[in-house]
Amino acid sequence: MEALKAAVAAGADAVYLGGTRFSARRFAANFDDDALREAVDYAHIRGVAVHVTVNTLVHDAELPALADYLLFLYETGVDAVLVQDIGLLRLARALVPGLVVHASTQMTVTTAEGVRWAAEAGCSRVVLAREVSLAEIEAMRPVLEETGCELEVFLHGALCYAYSGQCLLSSVIGGRSGNRGACAQPCRKPYALMKGEYDRYGRPVRMKPVRLPHRYLLSTKDICLYPVLDRVVAAPVSSLKIEGRMKAPAYVAVVTAIYRRALDAIAEGRWTPSPHDEEALAFAFTRGFTTGYLCGERHRGVIGPERPDNRGVRIGRVVAFSNARMEATVALSGSLAPENGDGIAVSSPEGEFGCLVRGTPKSGRDGVLVRLPQPAPIGAVVSITRRAAFESWADEVMRQERQAVRVDASVNWEEDGTPVIEAVCTPIRGSPVRVAVRGDGPMGAARTRPLTADQIAEQLRRTGGTPYVVGDLDLAYPGGLFAPPSYLNALRRSLLEAVGEALCEVERPPADEIAAARARLSTLLPALKAGGKTAAEKKLVLSVYTDIAAGVEAAAAAGAGRIYFEPAECTAETLASAVRAAAGVPLIWKWPKIVRRTFLDVALPLLDQAAAAGVAGVMVEGHGCAPAVRTALPDIPLYGASGLNIWNAEAAAAHDDFALLTLSPELSGDDIRALVARLPAGAPAVEVLVQGVAEAMVTEDCPPATALGCPAGCGGAAFGIRDEKGMTFPLWPAGECRTSIGNAVETCLLDRLSALLAAGVGGIAVDARRRGPAYAREMSGIYREALDGRVTADLKARAKALSLGGITAGAFVHGTE
Repeated sequence: MEALKAAVAAGADAVYLGGTRFSARRFAANFDDDALREAVDYAHIRGVAVHVTVNTLVHDAELPALADYLLFLYETGVDAVLVQDIGLLRLARALVPGLVVHASTQMTVTTAEGVRWAAEAGCSRVVLAREVSLAEIEAMRPVLEETGCELEVFLHGALCYAYSGQCLLSSVIGGRSGNRGACAQPCRKPYALMKGEYDRYGRPVRMKPVRLPHRYLLSTKDICLYPVLDRVVAAPVSSLKIEGRMKAPAYVAVVTAIYRRALDAIAEGRWTPSPHDEEALAFAFTRGFTTGYLCGERHRGVIGPERPDNRGVRIGRVVAFSNARMEATVALSGSLAPENGDGIAVSSPEGEFGCLVRGTPKSGRDGVLVRLPQPAPIGAVVSITRRAAFESWADEVMRQERQAVRVDASVNWEEDGTPVIEAVCTPIRGSPVRVAVRGDGPMGAARTRPLTADQIAEQLRRTGGTPYVVGDLDLAYPGGLFAPPSYLNALRRSLLEAVGEALCEVERPPADEIAAARARLSTLLPALKAGGKTAAEKKLVLSVYTDIAAGVEAAAAAGAGRIYFEPAECTAETLASAVRAAAGVPLIWKWPKIVRRTFLDVALPLLDQAAAAGVAGVMVEGHGCAPAVRTALPDIPLYGASGLNIWNAEAAAAHDDFALLTLSPELSGDDIRALVARLPAGAPAVEVLVQGVAEAMVTEDCPPATALGCPAGCGGAAFGIRDEKGMTFPLWPAGECRTSIGNAVETCLLDRLSALLAAGVGGIAVDARRRGPAYAREMSGIYREALDGRVTADLKARAKALSLGGITAGAFVHGTE
């Protein structure tokens, strides 16, 4: 609550926060229901909107509680909810159509087609993926004007290393899913870059560490768009977001205040970046600043491999140290010097320590003299990690009350001397509200010194420490009356309390709309609580993913019933060659997990030729891709890959025009059975990935190029990253200089096929991408034998022998936290 108050006091137009349920920051100090009501009222009185994150993926068993929570948020009067789960979005539209919904950045919207899809699905705003550039945003302007949808981008704070919503690294490592708000932040851990070669099964072998000066290969700098704020404001963006969750109130106060002041100055045409403000932003918290992918930064412009935590502001180096006085001479690199009360860090290859500066450091011949608790080696870097003056400023910002609401009032006195106030309140948002209050009994006749009208007015105008300011005050005072100051203070408090309640009430939905929503909930709950029907067993179709024509041929020869083909280069001849190699097995053109404008401009014109060549369908993973395909080629079947994050039957039903959907690899066997049981008649068939290296994340970064220089990752060598436990996660190029990071251990559900069959799953899939034709042929053959009823210990041993890093049943057995 203190951080929220800091944001409001510093000038935020809106705050976004999480409740204790269904929020993707599970370990933050989130708001329980009572605290959330209080937060909404506090913000609304001060003219500030409240957006609540409901941005986790949800299980079918959680849908009744989710429906109840959505209704609670609607009744509370929240201004919008941010969502990731398509099933959640579908449920919200059916249950509370008046609730404003924003598409979370975890929906991974990267294109104008994605924005159009979100608008048509009922989202009024899209929080774009952090990797989208300003040029791409500008190109979205026509769609925004056509649909009325708004865009929101991140302005300042932490960056995810991977495309949000498409990161399973924490999940595959320890079962803690970022999609469930439980990310363990493995990207902030140390890794070694490994280099080797591939064997005939596409496995990295003979891997050796690459000597590098720094270990935090996946740790991003913090985004800071302050230097380019005028460029961002000129783009078709409606909202700028500061990442303030899990940050101290002082951080929220100062960062918000700096950007508030800058935005106001830009609006008035008088802004230039302030070095003082940039310095203050760094004092608040920094891992090093970047303008990010939004402004075209890449590699070391985005990644800060030196350390994953707050670096503070570097001020110089130790050039001498006196053991007798325990005093370091610090040669300053600029005008910034340590002050009394500052926290400083001293870092060198030998380690790091910190201390508090006591007193004002004296100047020496070669620099300033700073007393330290332990010796500092020559050359050690000295940084200020806590600025006392900065914290004083933060306290000042947080103490101020945002005087946002004007109250115009008239006071009349009844015959017995009781004052009655009628007031009109003009909030920042919405229409004026009217209130009336009566004094608590009459004022008495004065014996000697009656109150004057000016004295009464002065008492009623004392609104300090509140968000209100009294404007016009008309007193029809008859004179000759008296009351103690406590009486008038109580009258003023009654007025302001009435105004506050009126301001809150006007932001809540009308009673009849709430009643209608409750009726809809009563209707929906039985179906949401129902366990569904026992799904009929189906003959499992064996699907195989591959990325080369030789892999297509190998999979077809081994008995694949369907092939998903994701070529590195999309041409009509590439697709036609793959269809020929499939030799009559249906070949589905699989699009990448991350689709940007550059891919669509190539792929969409190819659809007619692809269909003519015999391509049997298109598989998509990104929101907006399916409508784009439908517009270009209405009749081609659509298939959904795992990037659609199908976690529940509602999400599956939202894709009712698809032929097949791949379920999330984060689901357990029990989750899958519950989902399939609740699928409505006519829903798409569902498929489960049963073999292959799970894609732990897709990132816009290329770790080899960032560490060694471009084009290190494109030379054909095998690369990986090894964690502190000795597990190596393979790195593969993912097109357009992106990288796919795979799990260190391969998924294998060979001995779980009977459970999938009993659950009513329609298909199983082997992922042979990047593994070559030998793997595609032999692993497909193993699963073909299994489906023909020959599951043996020897068959599993053969699968394990082909696998990368061993095998795991992963989430299928253990579920996902």
